[in-house]
Amino acid sequence: MADKAHIPVALHLDHAYEKESIIRAIRCGFTSVMYDGSKFELEENIAYTKEIVEIAHMAGVSVEAEIGSVARGAFSDEEEGNGTLTDPQSAKEFVAATGVDFLAAAIGTVHGMYQGEAKIDLALLDEIRTAVNIPLVLHGGSGTPEDILKKAIQLGICKVNVNTEVSMAAVSFLMKSIEKKQMAHLSTIMSEMQLAMEPVMTKFVRLLSGK
Repeated sequence: MADKAHIPVALHLDHAYEKESIIRAIRCGFTSVMYDGSKFELEENIAYTKEIVEIAHMAGVSVEAEIGSVARGAFSDEEEGNGTLTDPQSAKEFVAATGVDFLAAAIGTVHGMYQGEAKIDLALLDEIRTAVNIPLVLHGGSGTPEDILKKAIQLGICKVNVNTEVSMAAVSFLMKSIEKKQMAHLSTIMSEMQLAMEPVMTKFVRLLSGK
């Protein structure tokens, strides 16, 4: 489907923790992978990420990695993160040592939906942007105020991950369908769930492209 698309499309493996998973993804045709070694101390994260970069680059595949840790919010299926924000100098050292292509910056967003007011450190993002010379990624786009997303893009964010709002649109549709207590074929329900997700995707595409 990506090959047939009229626009450039990357097939990305997000938050992979095992080298074996990443190798399988590369063999299956993924053009981008994320190795998440954020649970390790900086020195270990560098060592593991550097190995992944060497493997992926031999296959022409780009690598995203993470310094800091994005906390888990509501309705998320991600593993629990501790919310440690990215240290700019550690990020600089990490990028230089690993040769990674993209860096996920932890600046206060969460995986899932916010429980309370979003506290996003845009000043920290500006420091990270100054410290590294590769594209920055923002995880936790769902529920993040639109003005914050726009400012983050101005400060160097080149990719925004959005999942939970899309998921919630599909699940909300499913719940309403169940309330009607009308039997339907699974293929019909799945097709209609996809249609329910599209307005959310359209919103983010327009927002993040400035249209």
